[in-house]
Amino acid sequence: MKPLGDVPWPPDPIVTERLILRETRTEDRPGLAKLLSDEEVQAYLGGPQHTREQLEQLIPEDPNTRPGIFAVEHAGEFIGRITIQRRDRAWAHHVREEGDEVELGYEFLPTSWGAGIATEATRAALGWIEKTLPGEPVVLTTQVANGRSLRLARRLGFVEVERFEAYGAKQWFGALKTG
Repeated sequence: MKPLGDVPWPPDPIVTERLILRETRTEDRPGLAKLLSDEEVQAYLGGPQHTREQLEQLIPEDPNTRPGIFAVEHAGEFIGRITIQRRDRAWAHHVREEGDEVELGYEFLPTSWGAGIATEATRAALGWIEKTLPGEPVVLTTQVANGRSLRLARRLGFVEVERFEAYGAKQWFGALKTG
């Protein structure tokens, strides 16, 4: 992940109707391990790279390792994370020649799926991006086969820029429609 740059971090928590987006904390470690080892969550991200037990050992005591990673909390529980990073100009697929667009990513535990939580959380994160990095293009990549993620991207206002093959699967690259 490429760092987001010089942004005020950690930000004040972002509070929505049902959620809190905040910096990750030590108490999020078990939830992060569950998220990163969950077969359903990681299905379109190359599958889990480690077991939950391994991750519990690998995740740093303070998981707030860099700006741009929001823990998503619902009813006092960690349910997912939103990542905001710069899309490295060395990678293919950009919406501006110099690259370095802001890239949005999201992962949520299956127990939160289907309740509009991902929409609520990502909209709040997009609001933070607009306030913190005004005018920056925002992009997103997801596998074409990941219907849930693709529907969320479109619901948020991302429009398809192109499709490409990577990691053995067809990818969808979109940009947030502005204006």
